[in-house]
Amino acid sequence: MSRLRLHTEDHLVGRIGWLRAAVLGADDGIVSTASLILGVAAADRTESAVLIAGVAGLVAGAMSMAAGEYVSVSSQSDAEQADLARERKELNDDPEAELDELAEIYVKRGIDPVLARQVAQQLMAKDALGAHARDELGISEIATPHPVQAALASAASFSVGAAMPLLMVIVSADREIIPIVPAASLGFLALLGAIGAKAGGANVIGATVRVTFWGALAMALTAGIGKVFGAIV
Repeated sequence: MSRLRLHTEDHLVGRIGWLRAAVLGADDGIVSTASLILGVAAADRTESAVLIAGVAGLVAGAMSMAAGEYVSVSSQSDAEQADLARERKELNDDPEAELDELAEIYVKRGIDPVLARQVAQQLMAKDALGAHARDELGISEIATPHPVQAALASAASFSVGAAMPLLMVIVSADREIIPIVPAASLGFLALLGAIGAKAGGANVIGATVRVTFWGALAMALTAGIGKVFGAIV
C-alpha cells in the first residue's frame, strides 16, 4: 500500500514582493547616484561639490523610493480589499450563484462538471471567500502586498546601492572620479543583476546584460549633459 509523501517546497514566487522592491531600490540607487555624480563631475566641479550632490541624491532618492513603493503597494492592497469586500457581499446575497460561478471556473480548466461542482461545494464549505479570492479574483497569500515591507526594502536597498558610487568618490582623486565611478558602478550593477536573477530563478546572463546596459546609458547621458552645461556656465 503506497503512502502519501509529504514534503515542503520553497517556491521562488514567494520572494517576488521583497525581491522586486530590493532589486529595484539597489539598481536605482547605483544608477541615479552614479549618474548624478558623473553629471556634476563632468561640469568641472570640485570633489566636495560632487560628494555633497551624491549624499543629497542618496537621501532624497531613498525617501522617494520608500514613499513611492508605499503608495504603489498600498494602492494595490486597497484594490484587493475592495474586491474582497464586493465578493463577500455577493456570497452573502446569492451563495448559490457564487457556487455556480466557481464550479464553472473549474469546468473551464478541464474538470468534469459534476466533479467541479463537488469541488466548489467542498471548498466553499471550508472557506468560501478564500476559494473565490484565489480562483475568481487571482488573489493569493503568496502575492499579498505589504506596503511597509516594500517601502523599507526599497529605501534600504537604495541607500546601499547609492553608497557604492559615493564610496568611489571618497577614495578617488578629483581627476579619477569620472573613470573610476562608472567602472565600479557598472561592476556593482552586473553583480546586482546576477544576484537578483539567481535569487529569482531567472537567466543570470540576460539579467546582468540588461541592468548593465541601461545603467551605462543613463550614466553616459547624464555625464554628457553635465559636460555641455558645465562648458556653457
